[in-house]
Amino acid sequence: MTLWKRATGAIKDRNSIVVANFSKKCSFRNPDLEAAIIKATSHDEDHIDKRSAQMVFSWIRASPISLRPLVWALSRRMEKTQSWVVAIKGLMLMHGVFHCKAPVVQKMGRLPFDLSSFSDGHFRSSKKWGFNAFIRDYFAFLDQRAVVSFEQDYQKGDGRRSLMVQQLVKVQKWQSLLDLLLQIRPRADNMKVRLVLEAMDCVILEISDVYSRICREISNVLVKIHSAGKVEADMAMKVLEMARAQGEELYLFFEFCKEYGILNAYEIPRLTQISDEDVRKVEMIIDGDLGKTCKEEEIKQNNTMAMVVREEHKAVVEQRESKEGLKTIITDIWVVFDENTKINGENNGLSNEKKTAASDLPPLVAIDDEPAVYNRYEIPDLISF
Repeated sequence: MTLWKRATGAIKDRNSIVVANFSKKCSFRNPDLEAAIIKATSHDEDHIDKRSAQMVFSWIRASPISLRPLVWALSRRMEKTQSWVVAIKGLMLMHGVFHCKAPVVQKMGRLPFDLSSFSDGHFRSSKKWGFNAFIRDYFAFLDQRAVVSFEQDYQKGDGRRSLMVQQLVKVQKWQSLLDLLLQIRPRADNMKVRLVLEAMDCVILEISDVYSRICREISNVLVKIHSAGKVEADMAMKVLEMARAQGEELYLFFEFCKEYGILNAYEIPRLTQISDEDVRKVEMIIDGDLGKTCKEEEIKQNNTMAMVVREEHKAVVEQRESKEGLKTIITDIWVVFDENTKINGENNGLSNEKKTAASDLPPLVAIDDEPAVYNRYEIPDLISF
């Protein structure tokens, strides 16, 4: 920045602060907040007033009514400026306001200003195109982020759609935000300046946050994907394909940022990749094979752990061990006990006789044509006094 541009920018900032201090405080104007916004978005490209930015964030966190003066002052400054420095600082300030996590900010809906056609008025055309593209891409992301936050807050708990569909729609919106984030990058050789590097640090942190949200929601969906229908499976497949493609784009993006000298690109953890097994599972649901496979496994499990087998007239009560412990089953297998069988390898002293066939033994369950046996002994009353 030349000395003339630096002096001109400082004079403009000082005049704006003087006008703000003499303004009358009302519902949409706060002189102190307005002065802090001007300092945080000064024309000095070599200095970022982080203290003034933190003051703005503190006002938003402390009181929801501070949003209206913020919107008025920042939008007025952004609409008037033709400086790429002021525009980038204004976008960074708005980015920080979103991360204040104040409920009133999430209900904003759209950004209060428009930089979609921004053009710097101080550079030559051959030098300003990279800064113009950077600002337009940054604005497009923040504007869409405001829309997504508003829709999620407004449509929270929508009972018209299933929970899985709501989760998948949320993932698709965050994936669209990630696409917009990956477009923000310095494209010209003359953009290796401190302010652009600081803005890219903010972009890298936002990419990490958005991608972690996407991975978390995909993980929640895959846990319940076996119970999904074909519609949910189709949506999940599109989400997984997009996640795979974005994973490759993220790797190239971070490599570019490292070569460009953006510090936060070195601190990004290893990216989570979608496994082939998860993709095959969703494909089986779409083809209708997963439900068939699960049904076969369920039938097989039920056959191995069957507890009751019935016959028309004959039945024996038996106990077998299972995973849950001893269980009583009914089977047609008779157990024939020989009185002369050796017990623990020793003879009981009785003579060996021919084993009786199972069909010759009397049934253990009384049949109608045989008289029932009653106990003639009287049972004492142990309850009454």
